[in-house]
Amino acid sequence: MRVAMIGTGYVGLVSGACFADFGHEVTCIDKDAGKIERLRAGVMPIYEPGLEGLVAANVREGRLFFATEAAEAVREADAVFIAVGTPSRRGDGHADLSYVYGAAEEIADQLEGFTVVVTKSTVPVGTGDEIERIIRARRPEAQFAVVSNPEFLREGAAIDDFKKPDRVVIGTEDPRAQPVMRELYRPLRPLETPILFTGRRTSELIKYAANGFLAMKITFINEMADLCEAVGADVQQVARGIGLDDRIGPKFLQAGPGYGGSCFPKDTLALVRTAADAGSPVRLIETTVAVNEARKKAMAAKIAAALGGDVRGKTVGVLGLTFKPDTDDMRDSPALDIVPTLQAMGARVQAHDPEGANEAAHLLDGVDFMDGPYEAAAGADALVILTEWNAFRALDLDRIKLLMAQPVVVDLRNVYDPTEMAASGFRYASVGRA
Repeated sequence: MRVAMIGTGYVGLVSGACFADFGHEVTCIDKDAGKIERLRAGVMPIYEPGLEGLVAANVREGRLFFATEAAEAVREADAVFIAVGTPSRRGDGHADLSYVYGAAEEIADQLEGFTVVVTKSTVPVGTGDEIERIIRARRPEAQFAVVSNPEFLREGAAIDDFKKPDRVVIGTEDPRAQPVMRELYRPLRPLETPILFTGRRTSELIKYAANGFLAMKITFINEMADLCEAVGADVQQVARGIGLDDRIGPKFLQAGPGYGGSCFPKDTLALVRTAADAGSPVRLIETTVAVNEARKKAMAAKIAAALGGDVRGKTVGVLGLTFKPDTDDMRDSPALDIVPTLQAMGARVQAHDPEGANEAAHLLDGVDFMDGPYEAAAGADALVILTEWNAFRALDLDRIKLLMAQPVVVDLRNVYDPTEMAASGFRYASVGRA
C-alpha cells in the first residue's frame, strides 16, 4: 500500500519507517526543508535505538522517501496519516490542534480517489469530527474516511512497540476504512495482535485514558514512596508485593522524581481540560497532575537535605537529564524543575547525559556539561542520579568516592543498594527506602 505520513517527529518518523519495513511504500513529509535534507542524508533528528538503521535499510530498498511537499504523496496514497505535534496550548492546557487542522486542510486540497485519512497524533475526543468537517468543507465531492489510530510507543522501545504491539486501536464508523487499515497492519497477523475496532471518539479517548491511568499509577507509587520514608518501609518491596497481583501488575511502579516526557504531562492536562469542558471532571487525573508537579519541585529539597539542608556554594553533579533513558527527549523532564531550583538555592550544577546534553543546553542555563559520569562527579559535594541510563548502573564507586569533595549520593531512581552504598563509605539517599 502507499502511505503518506504528515510529520517527521517522533511518532511520524518511527511509524513511517516501521510501515515501510512492513513492505508498504511510505513518504514522510515535513515542511522543514533542512530536516528533510538531513533525513535523506541519513541523519536522524531524534535518538531512538535502532531507528537510524531501520530508516537506512528502507531507503535503500526503495520503500521509504522524504519530501517537503505533500501534494504528490497524498494524491497517490491509500492512507494519509496525520502525525504532527499537539503540544499543550499556552494559558489553558488544551491540546494545540493548529498543526492537525492545518494538515487536514493540506490533505483536503490533494485528495484523489477514495483515501483513508488517519489521525496518529494524540488528540482530544471529537477531533476526528472536526477533521472530517474541514475536509468536507474544502472538498465536498472528495471520497474519504477519517480514522483514529492512536500510537502507544514508548521512547527507547518504539520500534518494538510498533512491530510487536499489545494491541492496535482503530476508530472508524466507515466500513470502507476497515479493509484498508487491516491491510496496513497485516504483517501483525502471525503475532495474533489484537486489533480493536471502535467508534472514532472511543478510540480518541482510549489514548488519553491509557496515558492518564499510567500517569496515575506512577504518581501512586511515588506517594507510597513518601509514606515508606515516613514509616520506615521499603517502596521497592511494596511495589513488588502489589505488582505480583495480576490485577495491578508490576509495570509503572518504579518510584522516582515524577513523570515527564512528550506524552504524560500534556495528555493528562488535555484530558483534564476535555473532561471539564464536557462537564464530567476527572478528579483522580486532576490530582495526579498536581501531585506530579509538586513532586518534581520537591526533589531539589531532598538533594539539599542530603547536604545538611543548604546547597549554597556547593557543587552538585547530576547524572542524566532526559526524562527517561534511551532517548534525547527533554520535554517536561524532572531535570527542568530540579536543576534550576538547585541553582536558585545557590548550588553550582555540573551534569552528564549520554544523549540529551545538546538539547539540555538549550533549556538549562548555567550548567556545566561534562563528558562522562566521572567528570560530573569530580569535585562534587553531592552526586545525583536523575535518569537511570545503563551507563550509570555499574559505576566504579571507589573511583567516584575519590573524585568527590564529599561522598554524598542522592539516587532518585533507586539504582543502587543502600547497604552496599553505606559499606562503600557513602552517605546515600534514595526514594522510598531507609
